[in-house]
Amino acid sequence: MSTRHPPAPAEGQKPPKRPANTLALAVLGLLLEQPMHPHAMARALRERGMERAFKLTTGSLYDTVRALTRDGWIEADGTEQVGNRPARTVYRHTPAGRRGFTEWLDELIREPSPEYPRFLSAVGYLGALGRVRAAGALRARAAALRARMAEGAEAYRAAREDHHAPRLFVIEAEYAAAMADAELAWVERTADEIERGTLTWPEVDGR
Repeated sequence: MSTRHPPAPAEGQKPPKRPANTLALAVLGLLLEQPMHPHAMARALRERGMERAFKLTTGSLYDTVRALTRDGWIEADGTEQVGNRPARTVYRHTPAGRRGFTEWLDELIREPSPEYPRFLSAVGYLGALGRVRAAGALRARAAALRARMAEGAEAYRAAREDHHAPRLFVIEAEYAAAMADAELAWVERTADEIERGTLTWPEVDGR
């Protein structure tokens, strides 16, 4: 059974403070579909393979829900109880939270922002490894990328076929696959150049 509260008025509400945790985007996106409790959020995110895009643990999810509630993005929408299980609080967007989410999302998609992945930071110093070790490290990364891509493809298939998720709900997996394809191509091409000797290398100790 479930208990619902009436919707709160939108007048006079300002957009809430934006969270630093990107897991908040996933929570807000799920609540755009329908109100739900954190357990259902976690299940939906895992079924769609979203743990590859967000750092998802039970603790981080509940912390995010508490922070979004505290800052006015979401609010309790009653409770839901199945059988003898404890009642679970169901959440929904506040009017200000829904408006703030779409504005935040529009900005993130519209405006490229600097990102600083660890690989980008390290690859500038590839020469310090020496030719053999650098090529080996790139080959190992390529193998890891292929394994991760295979897992992602299986999660995408399961989300679409087993859980009947519409393509739009898992489209981030397509983007992740495209980015992984591009990275894999660059990594393998660069490893080829190092092994062929066509990539100019710093003369440090003859490696």
